[in-house]
Amino acid sequence: MNKPKLTYFDSPASRGEECRLALFAAGVDFEDNRLKREAWPALKPTTPFGSLPVLEIQDQPPLGQSTAILTLVGRLHGLHPKDAFEAARHEAIMQHAEDLRAHLTPSLRMTDEAEKKAAREKLAATYLPTWGAHTEKNIRGDGPFFGGATLSVADIKLYMIVHWFKGGVIDHIPTTVLDGFPKLVRIHDAVQNHPRIKAWYAR
Repeated sequence: MNKPKLTYFDSPASRGEECRLALFAAGVDFEDNRLKREAWPALKPTTPFGSLPVLEIQDQPPLGQSTAILTLVGRLHGLHPKDAFEAARHEAIMQHAEDLRAHLTPSLRMTDEAEKKAAREKLAATYLPTWGAHTEKNIRGDGPFFGGATLSVADIKLYMIVHWFKGGVIDHIPTTVLDGFPKLVRIHDAVQNHPRIKAWYAR
């Protein structure tokens, strides 16, 4: 293996896409292995945690969990703070983003439309505003990014969360659910307008 290989589903979303964006933003020449859903059952037992994404680097075992992948990419390529405490702060906000995904995921598996609607409306009215408020108070300074003037992997993860809602793909949750948090929206917009991120989507 001469270059890193990232495996995720063939979808421009969620944990896999944020890892792709981080690798591309870092200027890493990587293999973007996009898995078809029907191929997943056979591959699943071979992955570190029975989940995707997975990053493979020559002479190293496969690495799972998106936050670990992002942190490694950030450390190796200047997209994660060198200061230990500031790095921990960035890792905390990435875990906070994963907490949101954990809260929302059960509704993604619901097949009863009335149950799904009730669950998501409750999230939009209670959990998501609280999550946004906690995020907002942890964003310091004038930005535009989480840690100041420089893009980090934490910004990319936050961008994917906000982009998810803004895209209107989650029924019964308003696309504006996080619009009341200007610092968070600022991060989303700064990532979206970053030259490397724009280049990824312009390919």
